[in-house]
This record gives sequence, C-alpha cells and structure tokens, in this order.
Amino acid sequence: MLFQADAHEPLVQEAWDPELVRQAIRQIVDDAEDTFDDGWPTHPQDSDEEGDENRRFRTVYLGGAGVVQALDLLQRRGLVELRRDYVPYLEQTYEPDFPEFDQERSLWMGETGIRLVLQRLAPSVENANRLAELVAANARDERRELMWGSPGTMLAAREMYTLTGEPRWLGLWRESAEWLLGEWDPQTNLWTQHLYGRTEQILGPAHGFAGCVLALLPEADEELHRRAADAMRRHAVEEDGLANWAPSASEGLTSARGQIRVQWCHGAPGIVASLSSVAPTDDEHERLLLAGGELTWRAGPLAKGSNLCHGTAGNGYAFLALFERTGDESWLERARAFAMHAIAQVIRARGERGRGRYTLWTGDPGTALYLADCLDGRGGLPLP
Repeated sequence: MLFQADAHEPLVQEAWDPELVRQAIRQIVDDAEDTFDDGWPTHPQDSDEEGDENRRFRTVYLGGAGVVQALDLLQRRGLVELRRDYVPYLEQTYEPDFPEFDQERSLWMGETGIRLVLQRLAPSVENANRLAELVAANARDERRELMWGSPGTMLAAREMYTLTGEPRWLGLWRESAEWLLGEWDPQTNLWTQHLYGRTEQILGPAHGFAGCVLALLPEADEELHRRAADAMRRHAVEEDGLANWAPSASEGLTSARGQIRVQWCHGAPGIVASLSSVAPTDDEHERLLLAGGELTWRAGPLAKGSNLCHGTAGNGYAFLALFERTGDESWLERARAFAMHAIAQVIRARGERGRGRYTLWTGDPGTALYLADCLDGRGGLPLP
C-alpha cells in the first residue's frame, strides 16, 4: 500500500473555469487585506500551544512576511491590486517567532526570509547588507535542509543575484554549495540532518535531500544529476506502476504514527516536483517521475486542506512539473483539476472556521499562487 485512502478525499467534479479561478484569487487577497492588523492572526491548525492563536507570527513559513510575499507576487502578475503598503510592517525590528530555536538565519523561520521579501518590495543597501550577513553566517549550518539550513539561504542568495546581478551573491551561493557538496554522503547519496534533536537522512524537499538538490541545481554538473537520480531511484517504493518515497531513509513508508505521506514536504509529490528538472540519466528516472505523479493523482486531493506544504495545491505542483518536462497536456489538466478542488477546500474551510488561513505555506495565500500558476500553465513553488 503506497497511500492511505482516508488521508485523501474524492476530487470535486467541477470543470476548469479560469474566471472562477481569478475570482477565487481576488477573494483570498481581499480577505487577507481586510484582516491585516499589524500582521495576521494565527490559524488554530497552525497552533501547537494554547495561546498561539493570539500571536501574530512574522516570518515566511507561518507568518506575515510570507503572506506579503504571496500578495506582492500576485500583484506583479496583474491578478490583483493591493490596497495596503506592507513595507512599514516588514521594516519592524526583527523579533524571533520561536526563540527556543536557532532561527535568525533561517529562510522560512527567521530574519533572512523577512529581509528577502522586504528587498523585493523596497530595496536598500542597508537591508541587502544585513541579508548578506545572514546568508554568510548560515553557509555551514549542520541542519543541511531548506527550512532552517544553508540550502534555504543558498536559494535566497541566488534570488538576490537574479535581482541585482551583484557578484557577491553568486560568491555566497558558491561558498555554501562547495560545503554542501562536501557533506553529500557518497554511500547513500543523501545528506544527514541534525534537526529537532534527531539525526537522520531525510528525503523530501522541506527538510532533506530533495531540497539540497534544488539549492545546487542552478550550476549542477552531470555528476550531480547522476547522483540525485541514483538516490531517487534507490529509495523509491514501487507497486503496480506507482511510486512513493518515505520521509527518511531509516523508516518505511508507514511512520511511527501509522501515516503514509503523499505531500509536497514528504512523499511522492515533493520528490517529483523537486527532481523533475534533474537531467535524465536513463529511462528509469523518467519512469519513476511519472510513477510518482500517477500515485499523486490516484491518491487524490489531501484531506488536510488546500495548502502548499501538505495540501492539495502543493501536490498539484507535481503535475505542473511533469507537464513542463513532458509536454503531455494530461498533466496540466490534472493540475487544474486539483486547482478547482483547492478552491472548494478554501471555501469549505472558511465556512467551517468563520475565517481564512493567513500563511504562505499552510494557508490560503499560497493556494492563490498555485491557482495563478495553473492559469499560466507553468510555475513552481515560492521557495526563495
């Protein structure tokens, strides 16, 4: 068994409707702008402790910077016109959302991500210099993953190089890349993460191997592509023409909690979306990508909700990646079918909770970005 039926739900039978999709994007953005009050309230599903719902997180993954990133990207694409100026909010003095973690340098959970969003909206020398300090300080972070570690700040450096063309950003990326390549285990072709008090080799993009590969791909040579394809092949679990991947190399598909993950963060969707741009070393790599995409389709939309990290929208990016790689229109049709379902999930959840979910990676603004990519028929997750 490669997925659990009760973790998924039947696909809504609603035809692709571009105007309805644009309307859903506008509604998500209007709701977010209407709710802004020095940030956004934390959704109950994003709360680990009593009282969290009264906090207003500020970082990219669970907080306001990620919402602003999504709103800004949607405006740049001409899909909405924002009513608020969020620069003063981003310029506030940084205070950690979770002081118990070493997080300041983190792309998703720290100051780095906030400053990258600010630099897109209101570039300044002072902000860029502070961002460079954070990226440099994270070059050899032993967590070796995207959310907290150097792969995330490598993506930030590449984004800054794209925005500015300044050689220092490419130098910062290459410094981290050299170290990360040296940490690549030649026996397993994975990296070892020291994360949350545990040491393990994680496979998915949020915390492990696939995220490290993503960070290295811009200047990847043939050897990197070969090793990435080898690890993907080695750790695939196959059944009846379908494929899935466990969260880590040390466990099977079924976790200690009895769960089988088919999500972007852990499982086939994230592996496929992340490694679809790895150059084909042989037909086997292509076959596994298609098998992972087919599993994602057969499993169906995630019951957890519409979001990017562990929801229907994030899974849909596997289909967009396969469409880009193969040119097969059926993958775009599947991506758009998941988009229509994600819209239904946003509406349903808002009705049940009486409010939206205001985050980039677990909430409605991230879903809106997926809807926009389905309109365009291309795109990837908003990683940097």
